[in-house]
Amino acid sequence: MMKLFWAYDYGVSKLNYNPLMVGLTLIPSAGAKGAVCLDGTLPGYHWHRGYGSGANSWLIQLEGGGWCNNIRTCVYRKKTRRGSSTYMEKQIPFTGILSDKAEENPDFFNWNRVKLRYCDGASFTGDSENKAAQLQFRGQRIWLAAMEDLMSKGMRNTKQALLSGCSAGGLASILHCDEFRNMFPRTTKVKCLSDAGLFLDAIDVSGGRTLRSLYSGVVGLQGVQHNLPRICTNHLDPTSCFFPQNLISHIQTPLFILNAAYDSWQIQSSIAPLSADPHGYWHDCRLNHAKCSASQIRFLQGFRTQMLNAIKGFSMSRENGLFINSCFAHCQTERQDTWFADDSPEIRNKPIAIAVGDWYFDRAGVKAIDCPYPCDKTCHNLVFR
Repeated sequence: MMKLFWAYDYGVSKLNYNPLMVGLTLIPSAGAKGAVCLDGTLPGYHWHRGYGSGANSWLIQLEGGGWCNNIRTCVYRKKTRRGSSTYMEKQIPFTGILSDKAEENPDFFNWNRVKLRYCDGASFTGDSENKAAQLQFRGQRIWLAAMEDLMSKGMRNTKQALLSGCSAGGLASILHCDEFRNMFPRTTKVKCLSDAGLFLDAIDVSGGRTLRSLYSGVVGLQGVQHNLPRICTNHLDPTSCFFPQNLISHIQTPLFILNAAYDSWQIQSSIAPLSADPHGYWHDCRLNHAKCSASQIRFLQGFRTQMLNAIKGFSMSRENGLFINSCFAHCQTERQDTWFADDSPEIRNKPIAIAVGDWYFDRAGVKAIDCPYPCDKTCHNLVFR
């Protein structure tokens, strides 16, 4: 029997009644650098100090939370925690890859673990402003100011580092991967992990390109083009270079791609969004995969095929890692139940935390691609009400 997880139980799973709570640190030096949230407030992060064998190891987790692609959506966003530190939680639970317990996070529990808060709306890559609407698009500056601040707090002495992130933060970890690598000496072990960041330039159910149109707005409005990897913008338009499928095979730093083959966010917002489904044919399927018709499942199998094609070249590299499970999920590193628990998702009996650890520490090569739906009985499939 497949396990169903209600989508609003995100974050702190039922297993962890007593998660570590970590306070928000604002970055005072960011203001002078113009490294501010959409509304001009200071950016921030949550840091739990490493100890023992992990005292000189750093994990940076970039927060996700969609994008804003026009003045209206960005003005709305600046009154939320995704656009202003005024509205950010003062403490957040550290679970999954951020947990400080070895039994919940076997390889990274005693590292310095940082969650960088996301308040720019362009995956930490914009650099522009709109004075009339009082909007600051400073994601790139926030990224740099945060890294500089953490370097001064000991990250510059790290022996090993991992840049990770989920959703829009998983895209950011791809976009900034080589940049992060180059902040450290060659002798430092540096790798990147993208969780649910493999957003595909896909055709939606109406034949349009909903996500491409969204990305085009983000890139144009927020001045993203100057901060995209040159190796891509040299031969493709800036919007194409915001899509990870056009970046991943050029990234020089070892990268691990973790993604559900039937990414629930992409199904709801890119493949079958309301705008592409005016008659509501996809309404039930969008919320619960068990309610999809045979032809809808065929369409979703086509999406999985597109994802597997997108990672073909990437997977040729010995250095890279892959875990593409056939689940209806989105973000699997920060939830304890999906990262590492008694019944967490597995491919060939290997849970996500062990797959990532094996890859990071070179204990084994990891190129795990699941058989297609409905074969995987270990999924924690999200169901939306």
